Amino acid sequence: MPIEDLDVVDRRIIAALQENGRLSNVDLADKVGLSPSPCLRRVNRLEREGYIESYRAILGRRSIGLGLSVFIGVKIDGHADDRATTFEKEVVAFPEVVACHMIAGEADYLIEVAVPDLDHYQRFLVDRLLELPLVREVRSNIAIQTLKAGAPLPLGHLIPAADSKRRARNR
Repeated sequence: MPIEDLDVVDRRIIAALQENGRLSNVDLADKVGLSPSPCLRRVNRLEREGYIESYRAILGRRSIGLGLSVFIGVKIDGHADDRATTFEKEVVAFPEVVACHMIAGEADYLIEVAVPDLDHYQRFLVDRLLELPLVREVRSNIAIQTLKAGAPLPLGHLIPAADSKRRARNR
């Protein structure tokens, strides 16, 4: 699904929903210059085709008792076999893992974990992560302060310049 398949209205829809996923269909239609029925059909198509993956609330981690974020660089033994796939499946299944990326660099994976405190992190690390057979090395980086997280994706390359300037003026 190349982005070229999205017309200007589709691009406005995904930008508006990323900014506020709780927009009613009527408000969304008004915002992008459509009537409600065609707008809903477009949203449904964008969902079906995978441009819109899901909708969710972004929670305050500290407010719900998950105030410690740890970024873990993990090196594993072996990459191109079924054991690496098993490792990935096991890691992403841990509820504490909120993001996992295969990366190039010093580590093979960068994992983000959200836990209440250091004691919980230690139990996660020792009892779960280090118990996985392929784990060779782990380096933990504790977030002291989060300056930006869960930000909307930058869609400037999708939205015509005139739309971007108009949206900036309307803020």
